[in-house]
Amino acid sequence: METSRGIRKEIVTFLVITFGLSLVFYGLVISAGTLAAAGNLTVLGLMWCPGIAALVTCLVYHRNVRGLGWGWGKTRYHALSFALPIVYSLVAYGMVWLSGLGRISERFFRIPWWGFAALIGFGTLGSCLAALGEEIGWRGLLVPRLAKLTSFTNTALISGVIWALWHYPLILFADYHTGGIPVWYSLLCFTVMVISISFAFSWLRLKSGSLWTAMFIHANHNLYIQRLFDPYTVDTGITRFIIGEFGAALAIISVIVALVFWRMRSRLPTPHSTAGLGSM
Repeated sequence: METSRGIRKEIVTFLVITFGLSLVFYGLVISAGTLAAAGNLTVLGLMWCPGIAALVTCLVYHRNVRGLGWGWGKTRYHALSFALPIVYSLVAYGMVWLSGLGRISERFFRIPWWGFAALIGFGTLGSCLAALGEEIGWRGLLVPRLAKLTSFTNTALISGVIWALWHYPLILFADYHTGGIPVWYSLLCFTVMVISISFAFSWLRLKSGSLWTAMFIHANHNLYIQRLFDPYTVDTGITRFIIGEFGAALAIISVIVALVFWRMRSRLPTPHSTAGLGSM
């Protein structure tokens, strides 16, 4: 029988291991100066720190890793998770393009179908591999454990704040922000976006009982924003302040997404049900 004290100990252990492991990769990135200079393997290693921490924590406290939400659950939640970041990023960038705050590049329309298919196909696989590392930790362990202790609102807020803070060293001391705009602005927009979108991550994880929903949201968010919409948006003056993970458009849209999922909080399983933790 799980106790509140035991759950808190798990959470603290998970966070200590996560940030402890991450320090190594923060150092590698910061010493290299940029994420590109640090290399893809270093970035991948950092993204897997929460996942490794969650696996170790489960083995320490339960001698197994069954409580992380490995089960698939109902496919409709995975379909929603896969589509959600495509929809909200299209809305955000569509508003930017239509308003003239940014312009879609002509290069986008010259991408051959096979090039586009390769980008989406291989990009999705690679993005899922990277996102899974984070999501085993943030939504596999942290969110369902928090849901055993507090309300959905607090669960989404607390997990979102922790997730945002985990990125701060890269924003403040490396180049994980938009060049040419104040770092404080990037930090503000990114924080609002991450905390807000955590409501969708948390709701879908708890409703489905599956961490794969979070992996799909995270993977497609990174793929479509970082690999597709950002590179093919032309700056028309203040565009850099509007687009990307460090711009106002996604921050605003994410708040709307948060409100939608927050209003559906009553549809979630009861806090102490096994559905919250997921299954093998």
